[in-house]
Amino acid sequence: MASAAATPARTPNGPGPGEASASFPTVASEPGPREPEEEGEEEPAEIHLCVLWNSGYLGIAYYDTSDSTIHFMPDAPDHESLKLLQRGLEISKQRLLSGNYSFIPDSMTTTEKILFLSSIIPFDCLLMVRALGGLLKFLGRRRIGVELEDYNVSVPILGFKKFVLTNLVSIDQDTYSVLQIFKSESHPSVYKVASGLKEGLSLFGILNRCRCKWGEKLLRLWFTRPTQDLGELNSRLDVIQFFLLPQNLDMAQMLHRLLGHIKNVPLILKRMMLSHTKVSDWQVLYKTVYSALGLRDACRSLPQSIQLFRDIAQEFSDDLHHIASLIGKVVDFEGSLAENRFTVLPNIDPEIDEKKRRLMGLPSFLTEVARKELENLDSRIPSCSVIYIPLIGFLLSIPRLPSMVETSDFEIEGLDFMFLSEEKLHYRSARTKELDALLGDLHCDIRDQETLLMHQLQCQVLARAAVLTRVLDLASRLDVLLALASAARDYGYSRPRYSPQLLGVRIQNGRHPLMELCARTFVPNSAECGGDAGRVKVITGPNSSGKSIYLKQVGLITFMALVGSFVPAEEAEIGAVDAIFTRIHSCESISLGLSTFMIDLNQVAKAVNNATERSLVLVDEFGKGTNTVDGLALLAAVIRHWLALGPMCPHVFVATNFLSLVQLQLLPQGPLVQYLTMEICEDGDDLVFFYQVCEGVARASHASHTAAQAGLPEKLIARGKQVSDLIRSGKPIKPVKELLKEKQMENCQTLVDKFLKLDLEDPSLDLDIFMSQEVLPAATTIL
Repeated sequence: MASAAATPARTPNGPGPGEASASFPTVASEPGPREPEEEGEEEPAEIHLCVLWNSGYLGIAYYDTSDSTIHFMPDAPDHESLKLLQRGLEISKQRLLSGNYSFIPDSMTTTEKILFLSSIIPFDCLLMVRALGGLLKFLGRRRIGVELEDYNVSVPILGFKKFVLTNLVSIDQDTYSVLQIFKSESHPSVYKVASGLKEGLSLFGILNRCRCKWGEKLLRLWFTRPTQDLGELNSRLDVIQFFLLPQNLDMAQMLHRLLGHIKNVPLILKRMMLSHTKVSDWQVLYKTVYSALGLRDACRSLPQSIQLFRDIAQEFSDDLHHIASLIGKVVDFEGSLAENRFTVLPNIDPEIDEKKRRLMGLPSFLTEVARKELENLDSRIPSCSVIYIPLIGFLLSIPRLPSMVETSDFEIEGLDFMFLSEEKLHYRSARTKELDALLGDLHCDIRDQETLLMHQLQCQVLARAAVLTRVLDLASRLDVLLALASAARDYGYSRPRYSPQLLGVRIQNGRHPLMELCARTFVPNSAECGGDAGRVKVITGPNSSGKSIYLKQVGLITFMALVGSFVPAEEAEIGAVDAIFTRIHSCESISLGLSTFMIDLNQVAKAVNNATERSLVLVDEFGKGTNTVDGLALLAAVIRHWLALGPMCPHVFVATNFLSLVQLQLLPQGPLVQYLTMEICEDGDDLVFFYQVCEGVARASHASHTAAQAGLPEKLIARGKQVSDLIRSGKPIKPVKELLKEKQMENCQTLVDKFLKLDLEDPSLDLDIFMSQEVLPAATTIL
């Protein structure tokens, strides 16, 4: 049995034997402009992971502090012969069943609790159960999120969620980087340089139009988990297509506005469990619930044939209306904001109303009491007042007389001295003691009773936490699909088709989603790599003719289709793609300790070792980091390796300037290889790029044209062309005589200038030294 773990810091009390836990702190995304009802900064989210593996079976469970939810993955089978270690299984089950979960009613018996949890957690997945037990033990020991609370306060767990790892498309971080799917940049604000990043020009950046933070999180999750599940992909596309219809534009905009009020519900529920609820939390929850009801009513008027609309219409139950009604009838938002604490509206509790009326009538009543007290005081005392101080009670306040110097002078018969403040003496009298007994500490009594009501309201909300969590899931999904629909409408994207029988992709007039936004005009190109013909496409062409953009375009369109988005093409048919591998750009780093060419080799090795007949491989200019002959040989060897696989060959796009690959016939002839080039036109010394892919092979790389565009001097370019022609013809390369003569003249002129500057009448001048240090060394370069 094996356990996988990674911990950033030493854990004093780790999990039990055979179990491993890991903590992965992640930086929370930079929040947008803060709304008035949101107070404070969110804590950085952490993931605490427990993994168990045995004989090819994997069980995973992790706790996410951002939403206080435990996620578990049912056992993923890999081999039939499995001999589980039974140690710890029963303990894990007991730990699961004895947990304190807010979503389980306290009235349930032990048997009912077991049945309830069995409907959520598959207890027949033994590895997963043991992983859950290890995770709960780890959370209990570390007390994640409740480190400073009393020991009887347990770690808040608001729910259990299942996740699976099937049908995912494999994409490594290099591919995400070179295709510019994600691109983080330093925030331009001087206040966020140290703490925040912003998304640069990337695919995620142009498609992220989500209105709520949880929608943005889900979009990022979809981008990191492209899927082959055609049912899931088509369900996403159905929603996008519905909102792209012109008659549904107003509905899309209305839903988008409602989604802007969906806030961080898990954080509020977590605060409720810990009794740390803020006034702003009630406002946020109230707006979120009412916005969710608006979403439900809107989706009930939409076609129920679309799964998402049906789920929202059914699962946004009347519990939401109950929560909103309770909050609206109980919470006094204006009063709560004014006093910065939870207050209730009138007519909720008669006892609270009566005490508030007494508290509001105190000023006039206390004025009358003070007038009667003054009658019983020494005539030297000009005035007095009766005041009420929370937690202290009623006091008689008398101005300090000039004769009252020492503390002993403060004593007055019939009064108990309390304290001196701002030249006023405060006493307890018989009448103030009577007021304490009769009225009590009104302010504290009111706060205590309102806090009790708040606790009861929190219990009502927590009992319905499941529907609030589901609201967040479905609302974030709707938010993502509305964002993708908005981008598809603005950029002219079309719906892709999925063909499980097709191995590869077919793209008609595709466009690069980022380049078309930066270029004034963009030339679309088609790509087809389905079937057995043309599985390896060798693309040649001049520098700057668009080969790299074409490769990235194919990769991005395929990726967008695999996350359920419309794509920048007239038509796109996506087959069974299980992975995307790239060798386009070298992601250099000093910390890697690898040369640029070694990084290139690692990227190609990853594709060679892992690509299947359903994989898409994009290779750009591989082999240029070493000797030309060696680089050409490596490129030819890699391509021949894939061609030797026959029908099991992956779909490969190779862009190269090694024209010798074709001229020397280093690749075998056959239907698996197809040669493409970028169309150009030579007009005298000018080179016109059409950026259009066509069949054929480039005749030259036209590097001199690119060098001229880069601003190199004409003499250097001419000499480079001359050397290149001599190498191709196999002739020796000789130095340029004109350049040698010009250099000799410059040296002669320099020596003459030095001689003319000599003062021959200077007695300190030593001609022997001048001859040995200046003339003789220069003579070797002149003669």
